[in-house]
Amino acid sequence: MPRSFSKALRPKIAIVILFIIVESLLILTDKPTAVYFPGHYSGQADVTAVNWSRFAYTQYVTNTAYLCNSVMLFETLHRLNSKPDRVMMYPSEFSLDENSAEPESRLLRKARDEYNVKLVPIKVRSRPNGDDTWAESFTKLLAFNQTQYHRVLSLDSDSTILQSLDELFFMPPCPLGLPRAYWLDPDERVQSSQLLLIRPSHFEFGRITTAINNASRTEYDMEIVNTLYKDSALIIPHRPWTILTGEFRGEIHTKYLGNDQEVWNPDEVLGEAKFLHFSDWPVPKPWIKAPQEIIEQEQPRCRFNATSGHKDDCRDRDYWLGFYADFAKRRAAE
Repeated sequence: MPRSFSKALRPKIAIVILFIIVESLLILTDKPTAVYFPGHYSGQADVTAVNWSRFAYTQYVTNTAYLCNSVMLFETLHRLNSKPDRVMMYPSEFSLDENSAEPESRLLRKARDEYNVKLVPIKVRSRPNGDDTWAESFTKLLAFNQTQYHRVLSLDSDSTILQSLDELFFMPPCPLGLPRAYWLDPDERVQSSQLLLIRPSHFEFGRITTAINNASRTEYDMEIVNTLYKDSALIIPHRPWTILTGEFRGEIHTKYLGNDQEVWNPDEVLGEAKFLHFSDWPVPKPWIKAPQEIIEQEQPRCRFNATSGHKDDCRDRDYWLGFYADFAKRRAAE
């Protein structure tokens, strides 16, 4: 072969060899790449390396009744050895006087001293001529202003924590994560506000404040988050993260189960659920004693048992009554 021809061919041969090497590397690495979110937690992660002080559970308190409920939630978090900080926003007029025997003072001190709760005095957000319970729930949105934290989880206090919720703090980054109101029309895509996973920021708090100031008399916290975040929020699957007590009173459970093939099994459902929200109208909230006739009228009915041939499957009823009995027992202990 002439020397000049060989010399001219060398660059082409080098290019071909380089192409073959690159293709071989691509083939060897041709597999899905894991998506990584900073701080994302899986069951195998070393959670001992997590800086838990960047996260917090938040509670908002508007009156003595809700103060007691919040202390109950913090007791559960303490008992479950939950790792994030605990923050309670409470009315600034409540006294922390060590010598005060007032129930508000006693409960605040208990939360601080026994359950390591950080107390933050606030002015309760409400509007005149509005429903006290819902109007004052604007206060929960103050969690958007807790910018000392990377992420906070706001929980409605008319609830019971069944299992640890710590894993929620490691969901993908977003301004707001929340479950859908699964019991409503799924086509409406209504979001529920009993559990809010918030990335606090001055920007988002500014949007929230503007929305509160411009809200109509029929708009409350749930309407505000739906207006602002309907198309941008991260949706937390309601199953297993949250369930209503009223689900155990229903005859049809397709919306909760997410399909029409699965058979409702209250044992399995309760075993997987993590956050139970009391919602049983016309039954009052669990700290208000309901008339016995209301309980008998509204409690779940026993179901047909194929094994016995009778309507003696009373698990729904027993669980439902147990939710209220457990709440009353724990509340009396506080």
